[in-house]
Amino acid sequence: MIERSAFYTDEQWARFMIATEGMETPCIVVDLGIVKANYERLAKLFPFARQYYAVKANPAPEVLILLRELGANFDIASRWELDKVLALGVHPDRLSYGNTIKKARDVEYFYSKGVRSFATDSKTDLFNIAAKAPGSRVYLRILVEGSQSADWPLSRKFGCHPDMAYNLLVEAKRLGLVPWGISFHVGSQQRDIGQWDEAIAKTNYLFRAMEEEEGIVLGMINMGGGFPAHYTTPAHELEIYAKEITRYLHEDFGEQLPDIILEPGRSMVGDAGIIVSEVVLVSRKNNTALQRWVYTDVGKFNGLIETLDESIKYPVVTDHEASVKEGDVILAGPTCDSMDIMYERSGYQLPLNLVAGDRLYWLSAGAYTSSYASVEFNGFPPIKTVFIEP
Repeated sequence: MIERSAFYTDEQWARFMIATEGMETPCIVVDLGIVKANYERLAKLFPFARQYYAVKANPAPEVLILLRELGANFDIASRWELDKVLALGVHPDRLSYGNTIKKARDVEYFYSKGVRSFATDSKTDLFNIAAKAPGSRVYLRILVEGSQSADWPLSRKFGCHPDMAYNLLVEAKRLGLVPWGISFHVGSQQRDIGQWDEAIAKTNYLFRAMEEEEGIVLGMINMGGGFPAHYTTPAHELEIYAKEITRYLHEDFGEQLPDIILEPGRSMVGDAGIIVSEVVLVSRKNNTALQRWVYTDVGKFNGLIETLDESIKYPVVTDHEASVKEGDVILAGPTCDSMDIMYERSGYQLPLNLVAGDRLYWLSAGAYTSSYASVEFNGFPPIKTVFIEP
């Protein structure tokens, strides 16, 4: 049985319950106090690093304003994210265009708004940056094959081989851009801390080769995200990540570290939110079926897309007493789409006396839920979010 107390204190849970009283389901509740604590914790554990919050994780103005006031910078993925953050009074010096897949006119738009830091991983994109954002700083994103060990891998689509990164940095200087540094991402919800070791070693190789062979001195390492939230699959605490990653950095770069950038998303807002949903129907497919089908009013298309392939395993709890006997269930969403099944193989169990109208609480659901939800699939409106002030 999943114990709610393993994820939230009684005080935190009480705040969630008060905020959802009378709310129609499904809805997301985000405790901004937890977001604030997560930011401050990361700053304490990595005092030498700057945080660029990954806006895509949860782009709500309430989250962005809080982080702006705390001094965060922002990793931007599109012109729409850019407009949203700029409208909140964030100076463009605190922004980075971290998406390597972008149109030339979008590069020009970012440049016109004052952004001067761009990620890239291809020659065509580099040429676009040189043409539309002259003199800007560029950092090369390298492939990290080990990111496949993450719960939500980010390899293959993004990054290039270190040898190509070398060539592109040389080309960047020739084009009048400023070769700034190297970027990597070990995968979202990465539980293998050793993946940072390998990525930092590749980065060190490029730093040394660029200076020794080309006279180009790089000054920044963007380590992306990857730090975990708390789901059903255990992960190390953030303190362990920080201790090991700091050790890797000093082993490769000595005491004088380059400028270090972190791009937390999931670890910043994941644990800060829960989804409150309602059981729509409980059924069996035949008279002797051991598994019950539990259909809820939240599913893949209105907040739980990261259950695709059962990748992210959210803790799910109910209001039933802990002593109630449980049985195997298949959890599915409300839409007329056969893909709208969250968990069929992962061994979820819920109370045997569960009935329509009971509430289900999906824990650690503050990241990549509201921002992934469809606008109107099957007519279901986007999932609403309620915020608890810190």
